Amino acid sequence: MGCRVESRKVKRFWGVVGVALMLPMAAWAECSDGSVDIRLAGGGAARFTIELADDPAERARGLMFREQMPRSSGMLFLYERSQHAVFWMKNTLIPLDMIFADATGLVTHVHANAIPHDETGIDGGPDVLAVLEINGGLAKKLAITPGAMIRHPGLEQSTALWACDAQ
Repeated sequence: MGCRVESRKVKRFWGVVGVALMLPMAAWAECSDGSVDIRLAGGGAARFTIELADDPAERARGLMFREQMPRSSGMLFLYERSQHAVFWMKNTLIPLDMIFADATGLVTHVHANAIPHDETGIDGGPDVLAVLEINGGLAKKLAITPGAMIRHPGLEQSTALWACDAQ
């Protein structure tokens, strides 16, 4: 019975992760405004299809009023310059994980399972240039932790830890 339960856990894990993780290396060569790649600190990588929030109006609305989001999707908040970033969940209907990164793409903080409608500030810390919001609980399942790296063409490629032209 224990094996059967373990087998279900593994199947459920790969059902959640399979879309975003384990892409062929050739796929990592491409960067686009519509995706974010994450190189995990412990090895491996993930890709998310994203909506880009790169102006004040888009960042203010974010993922508010969304009733669901596909598993391998997210929203990337990209700022013009690094800053102290604080988010909240007012009018957000689904739990989210928030992945905060600096100008080089280094993940500096991960906030797991932000609570829908909560107006408490979620402090990402100083020197944040990008924030990736994904479905709540997915960062833990994928082992996205501080020390991971994100890759997106909106980062300055000359200083990015994982530039778009690198595998």
